[in-house]
Amino acid sequence: MQIGEISQRSGITVRMLRFYEAEGLLRPHRTDSGYRDYSEADVEEAKRIKQLADAGLTVEAMHDLLPCIISPKPTFHPCDRLRARLEGEVAKLDKRLADMERSRSQIAGYLADLPVEVPAVMSQE
Repeated sequence: MQIGEISQRSGITVRMLRFYEAEGLLRPHRTDSGYRDYSEADVEEAKRIKQLADAGLTVEAMHDLLPCIISPKPTFHPCDRLRARLEGEVAKLDKRLADMERSRSQIAGYLADLPVEVPAVMSQE
């Protein structure tokens, strides 16, 4: 199948499919004339990539996790480094959440310090 069809079936843009191929996550067959020829297995792999991308995982993390997926859910086989990789990803998310909470608190404080009534600005003519 051509790239447009796998894009439609997987929910991944053509641009991102090309990016994932360049990163080595997808490896479609090439015809004699050089066109990509995607298989059903490529569709399933693209769907797994989308699940991991939607979870916010990096291409580097996907390289580690994709070989460990054994079902569409995805369900993971306990591959080498799987637990450490997932724990590391959770730790990164926890840090980002803490940073966002600090930012939110600071901005909410700015808002709380504003006067209730904003004085009308007089035009200077």
